[in-house]
Amino acid sequence: MTDLSVLLPIVIAVIVVLVVAGTIIGLVRGRRSKVRYTGTRDANDPALPTTPSGADGESGAPTAVAEPPSATVEVPAELLEEPPVEAVPTETPAPVAGRLQRLRERLAKSNNVFGKGLLALLSSDRVDDTVWDEVEETLLLADIGTEPSLELVETLKARVRVMGSRDPDEVRSMLREELVRLVDPTLDRELRVDRKSGKPAVVLVVGVNGVGKTTTVGKLARVLVAEDKDVILGAADTFRAAASQQLATWGARVGVPTVKSDVDGADPASVAFEAVKAGIEQEVDVVMVDTAGRLQNKVGLMDELGKVKRVIEKQAEVDEVLLVLDATTGQNGLNQAKVFSEVVDITGIVLTKLDGTAKGGIVVAIQKQLGVPVKLVGLGEGPDDLAPFDVEGFVDAILA
Repeated sequence: MTDLSVLLPIVIAVIVVLVVAGTIIGLVRGRRSKVRYTGTRDANDPALPTTPSGADGESGAPTAVAEPPSATVEVPAELLEEPPVEAVPTETPAPVAGRLQRLRERLAKSNNVFGKGLLALLSSDRVDDTVWDEVEETLLLADIGTEPSLELVETLKARVRVMGSRDPDEVRSMLREELVRLVDPTLDRELRVDRKSGKPAVVLVVGVNGVGKTTTVGKLARVLVAEDKDVILGAADTFRAAASQQLATWGARVGVPTVKSDVDGADPASVAFEAVKAGIEQEVDVVMVDTAGRLQNKVGLMDELGKVKRVIEKQAEVDEVLLVLDATTGQNGLNQAKVFSEVVDITGIVLTKLDGTAKGGIVVAIQKQLGVPVKLVGLGEGPDDLAPFDVEGFVDAILA
Protein backbone atom coordinates (compact mmCIF):
# COMPACT_ATOMS: atom_id res chain seq x y z
CA MET A 1 0.00 0.00 0.00
CA THR A 2 2.84 2.31 0.89
CA ASP A 3 4.41 1.85 -2.55
CA LEU A 4 1.13 2.57 -4.34
CA SER A 5 0.46 5.72 -2.34
CA VAL A 6 3.88 6.96 -3.33
CA LEU A 7 3.48 6.20 -7.07
CA LEU A 8 -0.11 7.46 -7.49
CA PRO A 9 0.69 11.21 -7.35
CA ILE A 10 3.53 10.68 -9.82
CA VAL A 11 1.21 8.89 -12.29
CA ILE A 12 -1.43 11.62 -12.00
CA ALA A 13 1.19 14.31 -12.57
CA VAL A 14 2.44 12.56 -15.72
CA ILE A 15 -1.10 12.27 -17.07
CA VAL A 16 -1.75 15.96 -16.43
CA VAL A 17 1.48 16.92 -18.17
CA LEU A 18 0.56 14.81 -21.21
CA VAL A 19 -2.93 16.36 -21.45
CA VAL A 20 -1.58 19.89 -21.16
CA ALA A 21 1.12 19.20 -23.76
CA GLY A 22 -1.48 17.78 -26.19
CA THR A 23 -3.69 20.83 -25.78
CA ILE A 24 -0.82 23.21 -26.47
CA ILE A 25 0.24 21.28 -29.59
CA GLY A 26 -3.36 21.34 -30.89
CA LEU A 27 -3.63 25.09 -30.40
CA VAL A 28 -0.35 25.69 -32.22
CA ARG A 29 -1.39 23.52 -35.17
CA GLY A 30 -4.79 25.19 -35.39
CA ARG A 31 -3.15 28.57 -35.32
CA ARG A 32 -0.77 27.66 -38.14
CA SER A 33 -3.61 26.26 -40.27
CA LYS A 34 -5.05 29.74 -40.85
CA VAL A 35 -4.77 30.95 -44.47
CA ARG A 36 -2.08 33.60 -44.84
CA TYR A 37 -1.07 35.47 -48.01
CA THR A 38 2.46 36.66 -48.54
CA GLY A 39 1.46 38.81 -51.50
CA THR A 40 -1.46 40.69 -52.98
CA ARG A 41 -4.74 38.78 -52.78
CA ASP A 42 -6.71 38.00 -55.94
CA ALA A 43 -10.39 38.74 -56.21
CA ASN A 44 -11.24 35.04 -56.22
CA ASP A 45 -9.16 34.11 -53.11
CA PRO A 46 -11.11 32.95 -50.00
CA ALA A 47 -11.83 35.57 -47.36
CA LEU A 48 -9.49 35.64 -44.40
CA PRO A 49 -10.82 35.26 -40.84
CA THR A 50 -10.31 38.39 -38.79
CA THR A 51 -9.90 38.85 -35.07
CA PRO A 52 -10.73 41.89 -33.02
CA SER A 53 -7.83 44.23 -32.40
CA GLY A 54 -5.84 43.24 -29.33
CA ALA A 55 -7.52 39.85 -28.85
CA ASP A 56 -4.32 37.95 -29.49
CA GLY A 57 -1.90 40.71 -30.35
CA GLU A 58 -3.21 41.07 -33.96
CA SER A 59 -5.30 43.72 -35.65
CA GLY A 60 -8.60 42.95 -37.40
CA ALA A 61 -7.12 43.24 -40.91
CA PRO A 62 -5.46 40.28 -42.67
CA THR A 63 -1.73 40.41 -42.12
CA ALA A 64 1.19 38.91 -43.97
CA VAL A 65 2.96 36.33 -41.84
CA ALA A 66 6.48 35.22 -42.69
CA GLU A 67 6.48 31.45 -42.78
CA PRO A 68 9.33 29.04 -43.39
CA PRO A 69 9.83 28.35 -47.07
CA SER A 70 8.12 25.21 -48.24
CA ALA A 71 8.81 22.89 -51.13
CA THR A 72 7.72 24.32 -54.51
CA VAL A 73 5.60 22.14 -56.80
CA GLU A 74 5.80 23.13 -60.48
CA VAL A 75 2.50 22.78 -62.37
CA PRO A 76 2.69 22.30 -66.17
CA ALA A 77 1.74 25.47 -68.05
CA GLU A 78 -0.84 23.67 -70.16
CA LEU A 79 -2.80 22.85 -66.99
CA LEU A 80 -2.80 26.45 -65.84
CA GLU A 81 -3.96 27.91 -69.18
CA GLU A 82 -7.58 27.74 -70.26
CA PRO A 83 -8.15 25.45 -73.23
CA PRO A 84 -8.32 27.50 -76.46
CA VAL A 85 -11.72 27.96 -78.08
CA GLU A 86 -11.83 26.28 -81.47
CA ALA A 87 -12.18 28.98 -84.12
CA VAL A 88 -14.32 28.59 -87.22
CA PRO A 89 -11.86 28.04 -90.07
CA THR A 90 -11.96 30.72 -92.71
CA GLU A 91 -11.21 30.15 -96.36
CA THR A 92 -9.15 32.20 -98.78
CA PRO A 93 -11.21 32.96 -101.91
CA ALA A 94 -9.64 32.31 -105.28
CA PRO A 95 -8.23 35.37 -107.07
CA VAL A 96 -10.61 36.92 -109.60
CA ALA A 97 -8.13 36.52 -112.48
CA GLY A 98 -7.94 32.78 -111.96
CA ARG A 99 -11.71 32.52 -111.87
CA LEU A 100 -12.10 34.24 -115.24
CA GLN A 101 -9.78 31.79 -116.92
CA ARG A 102 -11.50 28.82 -115.32
CA LEU A 103 -14.95 30.08 -116.27
CA ARG A 104 -13.90 30.65 -119.89
CA GLU A 105 -12.63 27.10 -120.15
CA ARG A 106 -15.85 25.68 -118.76
CA LEU A 107 -17.99 27.92 -120.94
CA ALA A 108 -16.03 26.86 -124.01
CA LYS A 109 -16.76 23.20 -123.25
CA SER A 110 -20.45 23.72 -122.61
CA ASN A 111 -21.27 26.07 -125.50
CA ASN A 112 -19.06 24.73 -128.27
CA VAL A 113 -22.05 23.25 -130.11
CA PHE A 114 -23.52 26.73 -130.53
CA GLY A 115 -20.32 28.29 -131.85
CA LYS A 116 -19.22 25.35 -133.95
CA GLY A 117 -22.69 25.03 -135.41
CA LEU A 118 -22.63 28.59 -136.67
CA LEU A 119 -19.12 28.22 -138.03
CA ALA A 120 -20.02 25.03 -139.87
CA LEU A 121 -23.04 26.65 -141.49
CA LEU A 122 -21.21 29.78 -142.57
CA SER A 123 -18.19 27.84 -143.87
CA SER A 124 -20.18 25.54 -146.13
CA ASP A 125 -19.54 25.64 -149.87
CA ARG A 126 -22.95 27.03 -150.61
CA VAL A 127 -24.70 29.48 -148.28
CA ASP A 128 -28.29 29.76 -149.49
CA ASP A 129 -31.58 30.64 -147.85
CA THR A 130 -31.80 27.21 -146.22
CA VAL A 131 -28.45 27.77 -144.50
CA TRP A 132 -29.51 31.19 -143.33
CA ASP A 133 -32.70 29.72 -141.89
CA GLU A 134 -30.60 27.23 -139.96
CA VAL A 135 -28.36 30.01 -138.71
CA GLU A 136 -31.40 31.93 -137.49
CA GLU A 137 -32.81 28.83 -135.82
CA THR A 138 -29.50 28.23 -134.02
CA LEU A 139 -29.52 31.78 -132.72
CA LEU A 140 -33.11 31.50 -131.51
CA LEU A 141 -32.37 28.24 -129.71
CA ALA A 142 -29.58 30.07 -127.91
CA ASP A 143 -32.22 32.49 -126.53
CA ILE A 144 -30.70 35.48 -128.25
CA GLY A 145 -34.21 36.64 -129.08
CA THR A 146 -36.07 37.26 -132.31
CA GLU A 147 -35.00 40.83 -133.01
CA PRO A 148 -31.28 40.38 -132.25
CA SER A 149 -31.25 37.11 -134.25
CA LEU A 150 -32.73 38.76 -137.32
CA GLU A 151 -30.32 41.68 -136.98
CA LEU A 152 -27.32 39.35 -136.76
CA VAL A 153 -28.44 37.25 -139.74
CA GLU A 154 -28.89 40.31 -141.95
CA THR A 155 -25.48 41.66 -141.00
CA LEU A 156 -23.80 38.30 -141.62
CA LYS A 157 -25.50 37.94 -145.01
CA ALA A 158 -24.11 41.27 -146.15
CA ARG A 159 -20.60 40.51 -144.92
CA VAL A 160 -20.48 37.02 -146.44
CA ARG A 161 -21.65 38.41 -149.76
CA VAL A 162 -18.97 41.10 -149.72
CA MET A 163 -16.22 38.80 -148.47
CA GLY A 164 -17.00 36.05 -150.94
CA SER A 165 -14.83 33.60 -148.98
CA ARG A 166 -15.56 30.43 -147.03
CA ASP A 167 -12.23 30.23 -145.25
CA PRO A 168 -12.99 29.04 -141.65
CA ASP A 169 -10.58 31.55 -140.07
CA GLU A 170 -12.11 34.47 -141.95
CA VAL A 171 -15.64 33.29 -141.14
CA ARG A 172 -14.74 32.88 -137.48
CA SER A 173 -13.24 36.39 -137.34
CA MET A 174 -16.34 37.85 -138.95
CA LEU A 175 -18.70 35.98 -136.61
CA ARG A 176 -16.66 36.98 -133.57
CA GLU A 177 -16.82 40.67 -134.47
CA GLU A 178 -20.58 40.58 -134.91
CA LEU A 179 -21.21 38.66 -131.69
CA VAL A 180 -18.99 41.06 -129.70
CA ARG A 181 -20.91 43.97 -131.17
CA LEU A 182 -24.21 42.29 -130.28
CA VAL A 183 -23.19 41.60 -126.67
CA ASP A 184 -22.12 45.27 -126.54
CA PRO A 185 -18.76 45.99 -124.90
CA THR A 186 -19.73 49.65 -124.44
CA LEU A 187 -22.05 48.93 -121.49
CA ASP A 188 -20.68 49.78 -118.05
CA ARG A 189 -20.15 46.43 -116.29
CA GLU A 190 -18.12 47.69 -113.35
CA LEU A 191 -19.54 46.95 -109.90
CA ARG A 192 -19.96 50.10 -107.81
CA VAL A 193 -18.53 48.81 -104.55
CA ASP A 194 -16.38 51.68 -103.33
CA ARG A 195 -17.07 53.85 -100.28
CA LYS A 196 -18.19 57.38 -100.96
CA SER A 197 -19.10 60.35 -98.79
CA GLY A 198 -17.89 58.41 -95.75
CA LYS A 199 -20.44 55.63 -96.22
CA PRO A 200 -20.23 52.07 -97.55
CA ALA A 201 -21.48 51.04 -100.95
CA VAL A 202 -24.85 49.31 -100.67
CA VAL A 203 -25.69 46.40 -102.96
CA LEU A 204 -29.28 45.12 -103.05
CA VAL A 205 -29.68 41.63 -104.51
CA VAL A 206 -33.09 40.58 -105.85
CA GLY A 207 -34.58 37.66 -107.74
CA VAL A 208 -37.25 34.98 -107.62
CA ASN A 209 -37.03 31.74 -105.67
CA GLY A 210 -34.85 29.00 -107.08
CA VAL A 211 -32.35 31.07 -109.07
CA GLY A 212 -29.58 30.75 -106.48
CA LYS A 213 -29.93 34.27 -105.11
CA THR A 214 -28.68 33.69 -101.55
CA THR A 215 -25.87 31.50 -102.84
CA THR A 216 -24.93 34.26 -105.29
CA VAL A 217 -24.72 36.79 -102.44
CA GLY A 218 -22.35 34.45 -100.61
CA LYS A 219 -20.22 33.92 -103.72
CA LEU A 220 -20.12 37.64 -104.45
CA ALA A 221 -18.91 38.22 -100.89
CA ARG A 222 -15.99 35.93 -101.75
CA VAL A 223 -15.26 37.98 -104.88
CA LEU A 224 -15.17 41.18 -102.81
CA VAL A 225 -13.04 39.66 -100.05
CA ALA A 226 -10.59 38.47 -102.72
CA GLU A 227 -10.32 42.14 -103.73
CA ASP A 228 -9.57 43.16 -100.10
CA LYS A 229 -12.98 44.67 -99.41
CA ASP A 230 -14.55 44.78 -95.93
CA VAL A 231 -18.08 43.42 -96.24
CA ILE A 232 -21.23 43.03 -94.13
CA LEU A 233 -24.16 40.88 -95.24
CA GLY A 234 -27.82 41.61 -94.46
CA ALA A 235 -30.18 38.62 -94.38
CA ALA A 236 -33.42 40.34 -95.37
CA ASP A 237 -34.89 37.14 -96.84
CA THR A 238 -36.80 36.48 -93.63
CA PHE A 239 -39.61 34.37 -95.07
CA ARG A 240 -37.70 31.42 -96.45
CA ALA A 241 -36.76 28.85 -93.84
CA ALA A 242 -33.02 28.74 -93.06
CA ALA A 243 -32.18 31.49 -95.57
CA SER A 244 -30.58 33.65 -92.88
CA GLN A 245 -28.47 30.80 -91.55
CA GLN A 246 -27.46 29.81 -95.07
CA LEU A 247 -26.22 33.35 -95.73
CA ALA A 248 -24.44 33.52 -92.36
CA THR A 249 -22.62 30.29 -93.18
CA TRP A 250 -21.40 31.70 -96.48
CA GLY A 251 -20.17 34.82 -94.70
CA ALA A 252 -18.44 32.92 -91.90
CA ARG A 253 -16.35 30.99 -94.42
CA VAL A 254 -14.55 34.18 -95.42
CA GLY A 255 -14.81 36.06 -92.14
CA VAL A 256 -17.73 38.28 -93.16
CA PRO A 257 -20.38 39.09 -90.48
CA THR A 258 -24.10 38.75 -91.18
CA VAL A 259 -26.87 40.90 -89.72
CA LYS A 260 -29.96 38.74 -89.33
CA SER A 261 -33.09 38.27 -87.26
CA ASP A 262 -33.71 35.18 -85.14
CA VAL A 263 -37.45 35.55 -85.68
CA ASP A 264 -39.01 33.87 -88.72
CA GLY A 265 -41.01 36.31 -90.80
CA ALA A 266 -39.37 39.41 -89.32
CA ASP A 267 -39.74 42.68 -91.20
CA PRO A 268 -37.24 42.52 -94.12
CA ALA A 269 -36.92 46.30 -94.27
CA SER A 270 -35.93 46.39 -90.59
CA VAL A 271 -33.16 43.84 -91.13
CA ALA A 272 -31.91 45.75 -94.16
CA PHE A 273 -31.93 48.99 -92.15
CA GLU A 274 -29.88 47.43 -89.33
CA ALA A 275 -27.39 45.94 -91.78
CA VAL A 276 -26.72 49.30 -93.39
CA LYS A 277 -26.54 50.96 -89.98
CA ALA A 278 -23.93 48.43 -88.85
CA GLY A 279 -21.99 48.97 -92.06
CA ILE A 280 -21.88 52.72 -91.48
CA GLU A 281 -20.86 52.35 -87.83
CA GLN A 282 -18.15 49.80 -88.60
CA GLU A 283 -16.91 51.76 -91.63
CA VAL A 284 -16.96 48.77 -93.98
CA ASP A 285 -16.59 49.04 -97.74
CA VAL A 286 -19.70 47.17 -98.87
CA VAL A 287 -23.06 46.17 -97.40
CA MET A 288 -24.86 43.47 -99.39
CA VAL A 289 -28.53 42.83 -98.67
CA ASP A 290 -30.21 39.59 -99.68
CA THR A 291 -33.97 39.96 -100.23
CA ALA A 292 -36.94 37.62 -100.28
CA GLY A 293 -37.19 35.61 -103.47
CA ARG A 294 -40.93 35.67 -103.91
CA LEU A 295 -42.71 35.24 -107.23
CA GLN A 296 -42.44 38.41 -109.25
CA ASN A 297 -46.15 38.40 -110.16
CA LYS A 298 -47.29 39.02 -106.57
CA VAL A 299 -47.92 42.77 -106.54
CA GLY A 300 -47.92 43.14 -102.74
CA LEU A 301 -44.61 41.39 -102.41
CA MET A 302 -43.02 43.56 -105.08
CA ASP A 303 -44.24 46.58 -103.13
CA GLU A 304 -42.46 45.15 -100.11
CA LEU A 305 -39.24 44.98 -102.10
CA GLY A 306 -39.66 48.63 -102.99
CA LYS A 307 -40.11 49.37 -99.27
CA VAL A 308 -36.81 47.67 -98.46
CA LYS A 309 -35.02 49.93 -100.92
CA ARG A 310 -36.71 53.07 -99.58
CA VAL A 311 -35.82 52.21 -95.98
CA ILE A 312 -32.19 51.63 -96.91
CA GLU A 313 -32.05 55.00 -98.65
CA LYS A 314 -32.91 56.76 -95.38
CA GLN A 315 -29.30 56.07 -94.36
CA ALA A 316 -27.31 55.55 -97.55
CA GLU A 317 -27.69 55.49 -101.30
CA VAL A 318 -28.25 52.10 -102.95
CA ASP A 319 -25.33 51.84 -105.38
CA GLU A 320 -26.20 48.54 -107.06
CA VAL A 321 -29.39 46.58 -107.55
CA LEU A 322 -28.39 43.20 -108.95
CA LEU A 323 -31.02 40.89 -110.41
CA VAL A 324 -30.09 37.22 -110.23
CA LEU A 325 -31.40 35.15 -113.14
CA ASP A 326 -31.11 31.48 -113.97
CA ALA A 327 -29.77 31.37 -117.54
CA THR A 328 -31.58 28.10 -118.22
CA THR A 329 -34.99 29.78 -117.81
CA GLY A 330 -34.54 31.56 -121.14
CA GLN A 331 -37.19 34.07 -122.07
CA ASN A 332 -38.96 33.63 -118.73
CA GLY A 333 -35.92 35.26 -117.17
CA LEU A 334 -36.47 38.23 -119.45
CA ASN A 335 -40.03 38.61 -118.13
CA GLN A 336 -38.70 38.55 -114.56
CA ALA A 337 -36.16 41.23 -115.42
CA LYS A 338 -38.89 43.51 -116.78
CA VAL A 339 -41.02 43.31 -113.62
CA PHE A 340 -38.14 43.80 -111.20
CA SER A 341 -36.76 46.73 -113.19
CA GLU A 342 -40.06 48.55 -112.79
CA VAL A 343 -39.84 48.29 -108.99
CA VAL A 344 -36.20 48.80 -108.02
CA ASP A 345 -34.31 50.13 -111.06
CA ILE A 346 -32.02 47.20 -111.86
CA THR A 347 -28.40 48.25 -112.43
CA GLY A 348 -26.94 44.87 -113.35
CA ILE A 349 -27.69 41.22 -114.06
CA VAL A 350 -26.10 38.15 -112.47
CA LEU A 351 -26.54 35.08 -114.67
CA THR A 352 -26.26 31.78 -112.84
CA LYS A 353 -26.03 28.31 -114.39
CA LEU A 354 -24.69 29.70 -117.66
CA ASP A 355 -23.68 26.21 -118.71
CA GLY A 356 -26.48 25.25 -121.07
CA THR A 357 -25.50 25.07 -124.73
CA ALA A 358 -28.69 26.68 -125.97
CA LYS A 359 -29.14 29.38 -123.32
CA GLY A 360 -26.13 31.69 -123.46
CA GLY A 361 -27.91 34.10 -125.79
CA ILE A 362 -30.05 35.37 -122.89
CA VAL A 363 -27.14 37.75 -122.28
CA VAL A 364 -27.94 39.51 -125.55
CA ALA A 365 -31.72 39.43 -125.12
CA ILE A 366 -31.74 41.01 -121.65
CA GLN A 367 -29.29 43.73 -122.54
CA LYS A 368 -31.07 44.51 -125.79
CA GLN A 369 -34.49 45.00 -124.24
CA LEU A 370 -33.58 46.54 -120.89
CA GLY A 371 -30.30 48.29 -121.54
CA VAL A 372 -29.05 46.64 -118.34
CA PRO A 373 -25.62 44.99 -118.52
CA VAL A 374 -24.76 41.48 -117.38
CA LYS A 375 -22.12 42.11 -114.71
CA LEU A 376 -21.49 38.67 -113.22
CA VAL A 377 -21.80 35.08 -114.43
CA GLY A 378 -21.69 31.74 -112.68
CA LEU A 379 -21.08 28.38 -114.33
CA GLY A 380 -21.00 25.87 -111.49
CA GLU A 381 -21.75 24.92 -107.92
CA GLY A 382 -18.27 25.67 -106.51
CA PRO A 383 -17.85 28.56 -104.04
CA ASP A 384 -15.59 30.46 -106.44
CA ASP A 385 -17.59 29.78 -109.62
CA LEU A 386 -18.68 33.40 -109.99
CA ALA A 387 -16.76 36.06 -111.88
CA PRO A 388 -17.20 39.44 -113.57
CA PHE A 389 -18.64 39.13 -117.06
CA ASP A 390 -16.16 39.77 -119.85
CA VAL A 391 -17.63 40.34 -123.32
CA GLU A 392 -14.72 39.20 -125.44
CA GLY A 393 -13.94 36.30 -123.14
CA PHE A 394 -17.57 35.18 -123.38
CA VAL A 395 -17.62 35.32 -127.17
CA ASP A 396 -14.24 33.62 -127.51
CA ALA A 397 -15.44 30.84 -125.24
CA ILE A 398 -18.57 30.05 -127.22
CA LEU A 399 -16.60 30.11 -130.48
CA ALA A 400 -13.73 27.96 -129.14
